[in-house]
Amino acid sequence: MTAPDLRLAYLGPEGTFTHEATLGWVRTLSDMPDAPSVELVPLRTVADVYAQVASGEVDRGVVAIENSVEGYVVPSLDAIVASRDVVAVDEAFVTITFDAFALPDDDGPATQVSSHPHGLAQCEAFITAHALTTVPATSNAAACRDLVPGQLALAPRICGEIYGMRTHTRSVEDFHGARTRFLLLASRDSAVEGGIDAAGGAIEGAAGTWRTMLAITPHVTGPGVLARITDAFGSLGVNMSSLITRPIKALEAKYVFIITVDGAPWDASVRSVLEGLLAAGDSVKTLGVFPSRGELDETVEVDRVPAGSVQAGADELALRRGLLWA
Repeated sequence: MTAPDLRLAYLGPEGTFTHEATLGWVRTLSDMPDAPSVELVPLRTVADVYAQVASGEVDRGVVAIENSVEGYVVPSLDAIVASRDVVAVDEAFVTITFDAFALPDDDGPATQVSSHPHGLAQCEAFITAHALTTVPATSNAAACRDLVPGQLALAPRICGEIYGMRTHTRSVEDFHGARTRFLLLASRDSAVEGGIDAAGGAIEGAAGTWRTMLAITPHVTGPGVLARITDAFGSLGVNMSSLITRPIKALEAKYVFIITVDGAPWDASVRSVLEGLLAAGDSVKTLGVFPSRGELDETVEVDRVPAGSVQAGADELALRRGLLWA
């Protein structure tokens, strides 16, 4: 049997949203001239995906990193921040919709519901309306695979076909149109040596626009630290599209700033920012570099902002209530 050109790992089993994102990259590769042969490798945990990419057991890995309802997928985010040997080289977005499934011969009342914790959080109204007890699973697909009588599973529609489930209710998510962002992982050495993207081509010096995900750790903290870091980007015209913090494990009030910016590390302006941060005594690591496709450039609709927020022009009572002004 001929060995595949590319081994691509993802959080399994078959039928997860990560599997769907992975199939999207496979389609991208299949459209290339001299398309490589690809073997898909479903793994049990996100940690397993990172470990096999780092060790070279697989060539690429796919993990979820952020959901437009529940935010960052913390285990995956912490894993890429902590990894010495793994970097993201592409990203993709998948629209998320959940169906509720039951075993085909189970027509009795359901008392429990199983899904990945993010899936359970995105279907709270359905769960509450049916008074179901939640049973977290390692993935949405695993919830279908391991379903028992008296349970419902919340999962992508494809799972019904793969696992022979009976559809109980379609589209049970609280927010229609939610999306999850996925990262394509590669070994850091391969990115350093050749520069790679989803199709295996060169990144550095390539045409087009890029986004870069960074981990910045200030060693000296105190008033103005975050302002200093953000000003370093703003003063050189580098746009920040995202900034979150993660705690440095077991250290109180010490954080790593995870920042996503428009541009690539080899762009003159971004490189100048990074050199300035290093000179200021910060530790800096690039977590990922990927083509920008404009998915995050949409404006925020007014009805999507947190309830009770105020804007300029609001009356005095609304300002006092929203901002707690005296």
